[in-house]
Amino acid sequence: MAAQISGISSTCSTASCKDQSLKLDFDSLCSNRSTSISFSSQLNTNLSIKSLETRRMRKLSTICSAVILESNSEKMELDTSLSPRVNSVKPSKTVAITDQATALVEAGVPVIRLAAGEPDFDTPSVIAEAGINAIREGYTRYTPNAGTLELRTAICKKLKDENDISYTPDQIVVSNGAKQSILQAILAVCSPGDEVMIPAPFWVSYPEMARLADATPVILPASISENFLLDPKLLEAKLTDKSRLLILCSPSNPTGSVYPKKLLEEIARVVAKHPRLLVLSDEIYEHIIYSPAVHTSFASLPGMWERTLTVNGFSKAFAMTGWRLGYIAGPKHFIAACNKIQSQSTSGASSIAQKAAVAALGMGYAGGEAISQMVKAFRERRDFLVKAFGELDGVKISEPQGAFYLFLDFSYYYGTEVDGFGSIKDSESLCRYLLEKGQVALVPGDAFGDDTCIRISYAASLSTLQAAFERIKKAVLTLKSPQ
Repeated sequence: MAAQISGISSTCSTASCKDQSLKLDFDSLCSNRSTSISFSSQLNTNLSIKSLETRRMRKLSTICSAVILESNSEKMELDTSLSPRVNSVKPSKTVAITDQATALVEAGVPVIRLAAGEPDFDTPSVIAEAGINAIREGYTRYTPNAGTLELRTAICKKLKDENDISYTPDQIVVSNGAKQSILQAILAVCSPGDEVMIPAPFWVSYPEMARLADATPVILPASISENFLLDPKLLEAKLTDKSRLLILCSPSNPTGSVYPKKLLEEIARVVAKHPRLLVLSDEIYEHIIYSPAVHTSFASLPGMWERTLTVNGFSKAFAMTGWRLGYIAGPKHFIAACNKIQSQSTSGASSIAQKAAVAALGMGYAGGEAISQMVKAFRERRDFLVKAFGELDGVKISEPQGAFYLFLDFSYYYGTEVDGFGSIKDSESLCRYLLEKGQVALVPGDAFGDDTCIRISYAASLSTLQAAFERIKKAVLTLKSPQ
């Protein structure tokens, strides 16, 4: 038998291999046939000579194929092409700039990072303890795909008490962050060729998510003079039979703008005229809002519940970005579709994070005192930056009413020449200049659909923001006068 195996490993059949050096000596194999039969008999099998030959030839075919592949490998070129859908998607500039700034810091460069949208506060202790206890108590297994009944019930209560919208647990899907919730919603309701209506400035991922669904993003620009809020008349003019989804984000990333209830009602009247049009309401920043501004959930408006998908989560208000937990609420038909997508991708969210989220929702209305103190600190930082940048020549400001971003119009400085750097012609070159000369990492406005602006995240301590402003001011004052 050993001789037979040796013969197989060193030879191949003439029928299978064109290379003459790989010919199989069938006579040698046949001379070992009796040995094979005897060996099979000792194992009390009923294998026939024919079946042995069949099995032997299958092994030979596999060996020959491997040899041929190896001998021709130099002639083959691997197809490294990517899906056209993926090629249509742009990488996130906020992630890229954050990674670049982090690399500089790790290399010893004292860069102040104001690019990422992440609270600088620690997760409140009551939430952290709930997560720790979940681990200690062995709550570390898979949960139902849509999330635990305990958490979905708590979300329903929160939405009823705080947002005046009613849902049942089977109308909620908990995901690994609100970003996943948004992507699944777009994939669930959009068909190839559908239009996704996106007011600009927009969160960087909205258009790319539309493209992943083979839908077409339609950008609806809003100006700083309008506080970056969508004009209902523009929406009405741009809607077509292909319009499937309108995305609203209030409070807004990147502008901090908050939609007043009256404006949302005007938008709702436009939406109501189009039976195919759904609304995705991204409300992740709802608790980070500065009075007298008030948050209104779009689904709470008359006639809008049936066509609204409400997305929220725990990352921003509860300082839980690393816990990765968000959710979507809406009519069961749409939510079941989102649940199906999740079941075939990530499955359920972290069991530990879900226990922590239940604790977060138990902290009181709008997160209670702990969240109120965070919002107070954000407001203090906002007030400082608005006053400080208001004193710089040419800078235009729309005072944010929520979130923790300042979206500043710096286009006054475009067209300037900088010795040793070159021309500042747009938001990207300005941000590169401020990173290189001022060592402050910001995000160019073109990533959000408005190249006249740059975004500053004030999710950093007041002292850090003060130092950053001084660096930016110094870098800007060294610029030559614009043409």
